[in-house]
Amino acid sequence: QVQLVESGGGLVQAGGSLRLSCAASGRTFRSYAMGWFRQAPGKERRFVAGIMRSGGSTYYADSVKGRFTISRDNAKNTVFLQMNSLKPEDTAVYYCSAGSYLATLVDEYDYWGQGTQVTVSS
Repeated sequence: QVQLVESGGGLVQAGGSLRLSCAASGRTFRSYAMGWFRQAPGKERRFVAGIMRSGGSTYYADSVKGRFTISRDNAKNTVFLQMNSLKPEDTAVYYCSAGSYLATLVDEYDYWGQGTQVTVSS
């Protein structure tokens, strides 16, 4: 069982940056691949970025490639999402997730956080 708690969301102007954090409970954090997803009002939850257990491999949605960076600190049971050059279309609730392997589909992840709101103003 893994519990995930996101933090770091907020309101930022277009072009600005935010860093999201996701703290995980339990001793098995390093055995999970981690993902970030986002959900805008009226839209489906969509994959943003993922990272493998060791942190050696990452994958990004095309819409954020080159602007967002996912990383993890297994010693601190935390995964991060550094978001730069933010755009109004990045506005959404951002969710942290844990699963057995790096995947892009919501159904492939077993555990979810409660989400943190990111709002980018134009």
